[in-house]
Amino acid sequence: MADLLLTPPPGRTLVMGVLNVTPDSFSDGGRFLALDHAVGHAVEMVESGADIIDVGGESTRPGSGGVSEQEELERVAPVIEQIVREIAKPVSIDTTKPAVAAEALRKGARIINDVTAFGHPEMLPLAARTGAAAVLMHMRGTPETMQRDVAYDDVVADIKAFLAERLAAAREAGLTDLAVDPGIGFGKTAAHNFEILRRLGEFAELGAPILVGPSRKSFLSALPSRPPTDKRLPGTIAACCAAVLHGAGLVRVHDVRECRLALEVIDAVRSA
Repeated sequence: MADLLLTPPPGRTLVMGVLNVTPDSFSDGGRFLALDHAVGHAVEMVESGADIIDVGGESTRPGSGGVSEQEELERVAPVIEQIVREIAKPVSIDTTKPAVAAEALRKGARIINDVTAFGHPEMLPLAARTGAAAVLMHMRGTPETMQRDVAYDDVVADIKAFLAERLAAAREAGLTDLAVDPGIGFGKTAAHNFEILRRLGEFAELGAPILVGPSRKSFLSALPSRPPTDKRLPGTIAACCAAVLHGAGLVRVHDVRECRLALEVIDAVRSA
């Protein structure tokens, strides 16, 4: 059986490094638009301890309106094609569009990271045909609308029920390499995000690895110190450590080196 890309090996948290090739992502928009800058950053993240490189060509920050399929393709396809020549680690495509995912897989990506959990009806059949690994994430609405409706009966139970349904559909289609992401910051209040981290262990009942992406997100500014985006690294590290101690097997971060060093301690504590 082929290796499961999203299943952490014993005693080691997997780190997914974020590579946004967008002009408008909330914390690093515009930094890696040039091909050589994007590829160089991917190589740097792998050297810093990234296990997966997650390439995205469309911002999913709150309020973002999205881009056309063609524009997203033009951003991600050449980057993925070059990255897979430079690094030995698997590449993930962060997209909701089947055509973008299909082209990314042709260029060498092996994972689909879909913030709508296969919301488009063509995405699940594509993943099944290609044998891609997949991350299924919870989000209310779209990035443009997700913060307008943040009411839940029980935030963890509601998210878990949604992910259970999407996992069942993916497994029925024959997918085996799957992870779930509760969607920190996607249609949740700051209080919801902290509650998700506290109760993360409840998602283990789904029987899939748990990915958490707290990196630099605005809920960290709900703390008394109210750090701006460029001062959220300590909070990101703390959130990653809390997530792993409560059951996460993967974290998605911008600051790979710092988070990997912190998680080495957490992994050592868990393995002691």
